[in-house]
Amino acid sequence: MDNDFSNYLIDVINKSSLSLMLSIGHRTKLFDVLSVLSPSTVEEIASKSKLNERYIKEWLGAMVTGKIIEYDSFTNKFWLSKEKAQYLTRENNIYNFSASMQWIPILSQVEDEIVECFIKGGGVPYSSYNRFHEVMAEESFQTVVVGLIKYILPLVPNLITDLKNGIRVLDIGCGKGKAVNLMAQHFPKSNFYGYDLSNEAISDAIKEAQDMNNSNVSFKIQDILNLTLNDKFDLITAFDAIHDQPKPDLVLKNIYKSLSDDGVFLMQDILASTPLKDNISHPLGTFLYTISCLHCMSVSLSQNGAGLGAMWGKEKAISMLKEAGFEYVEVKTLSHDFQNYYYICHMNK
Repeated sequence: MDNDFSNYLIDVINKSSLSLMLSIGHRTKLFDVLSVLSPSTVEEIASKSKLNERYIKEWLGAMVTGKIIEYDSFTNKFWLSKEKAQYLTRENNIYNFSASMQWIPILSQVEDEIVECFIKGGGVPYSSYNRFHEVMAEESFQTVVVGLIKYILPLVPNLITDLKNGIRVLDIGCGKGKAVNLMAQHFPKSNFYGYDLSNEAISDAIKEAQDMNNSNVSFKIQDILNLTLNDKFDLITAFDAIHDQPKPDLVLKNIYKSLSDDGVFLMQDILASTPLKDNISHPLGTFLYTISCLHCMSVSLSQNGAGLGAMWGKEKAISMLKEAGFEYVEVKTLSHDFQNYYYICHMNK
């Protein structure tokens, strides 16, 4: 048993290291370059990528020993198979896992602050997470934007028809506004609003709206705790945004009060259970508890908040939604999305 556990820990340190190198492969676009190259030498890869040859050689060492990149020792050539490329590249992919690997260095940069929180309590503010909004925008693009029109919005009966006819839509915690701008482009008769606390994110959202010529969208820096209750919306969405809130119970109540009589709240959040025992076999359980501890829970606690965390789970989510006033809550999943639940919440049915 001891030897098995030792081998297990060796595997952990190897794969932890590999996640960092996968992140670098994404950020440098080396996977994108390799995906269109025939088997190539280090020199050829460096020439094509316009990156430093010595660093590429060492990176390839990690990729070969990590069983990501193929290698012929006789010709000294490297290549990325098509089967693996569809999980590591920006184009023609099924899912770009190398983009998601960026969360590991994002979280690692606050380790000292988190250790201090273990000793003294409190939390780590958003400002400590360099590149957070950039990486979150990439992640949201994969988990929300790509399937938004075809899969997510149709989960709500008749919603597509309503959007085509024209309704008022609010997305809270909109980040860089990728989802809002996509909806605004597809449904020109509807009016869209995006709220977020980040000045950086809202600035990027406004710029993208201008680039897309979206005249039916408005973004602003807004604390969801201070929603103007006179503003009524037919649809309010929250994509992976509620569990980070300092006062999620009040946010949900404000959402309820901000809906029109026939309004719908569509909430995407982590696919998990509230009891730990039900998450032991979760395929991403370790990662999700880690990102919760090092980010989601901590940013809430930094604002003297509830520290709900990413793993609050379906049972807790349904309970809080009902406490906010939603009598009818339906939870749905999508076959291609093993990471999220979709909560469809009605004031009246």
